[in-house]
Amino acid sequence: METSDLIKKVRKIEIKTRGLSHNIFAGEYHSAFKGRGMSFSEVREYQYGDDIRDIDWNVTARFNKPYVKVFEEERELTVMLVVDLSASLDFGTVKQTKREMVTEIAATLAFAAIQNNDKIGAIFFTDKIEKFIPPKKGSKHILYIIRELLGFNPENKGTDISVPLQFLTNALKKRCTAFLISDFVDSNDFRNAMTIANRKHDVAAIKVYDRRLAELPDVGLVKMYDAETGNEVLVDTSSSKVRNAQKEWWRQQCERLDEMFKKSGVDSVSVRTDQDYVKALMNLFAQR
Repeated sequence: METSDLIKKVRKIEIKTRGLSHNIFAGEYHSAFKGRGMSFSEVREYQYGDDIRDIDWNVTARFNKPYVKVFEEERELTVMLVVDLSASLDFGTVKQTKREMVTEIAATLAFAAIQNNDKIGAIFFTDKIEKFIPPKKGSKHILYIIRELLGFNPENKGTDISVPLQFLTNALKKRCTAFLISDFVDSNDFRNAMTIANRKHDVAAIKVYDRRLAELPDVGLVKMYDAETGNEVLVDTSSSKVRNAQKEWWRQQCERLDEMFKKSGVDSVSVRTDQDYVKALMNLFAQR
């Protein structure tokens, strides 16, 4: 992509997503994600009804009467955008590709985070970690992330969602809020990695998909190409048997994913490339 084209695209996304995050998400983001961490503030004497798990045994032993630790909300968050850049994201049949929507969603969340004075970082992945951008504050840093999202060319094409989840668990010591944005076209079982990541951090999943994956149109013989494997196959979309098989495959994929998110304790939302992602993000915030 030419530098001038890239700058124009960055500016266009900045104008659209900054406005969205400022006008729509500021309050909802704040109430959904702020203050989920707790930091130690002081000790005071135990009162009836206090949680015995909060007793400070060292202070209690020193004064011969029970004291409890008092915690306060941590107002500053670290937000990580965990973004899928595998080849299947380049697919799109209506308004935009999945990758274009993923970029817009990531940018909107980034601007919402920065308005709340949070640090923001990013992990780009395929079936490996393609790029790690450590969390920082400031609009300059967000524009750098957006620029990278638009212009970054990943080395690999495949998808392995366990890889960024394990990286998130091991590389970030402090608890963070992580938005995993992907089409989740991954045949691997990443439930264990997701469960462990969500125990340490606060993980939310955003699935972006194209409606043609959910339902094939009746347009006769179509050559289909798998961007991740390079395989090509002729599909007879005029066959109701083929269309129903695709619909059933999609239903099973959705059920499998929903079950994985549920068992991992991860809030999730799905958004189609021809739909408005604002509503989907609001639904995600409402789950918090």
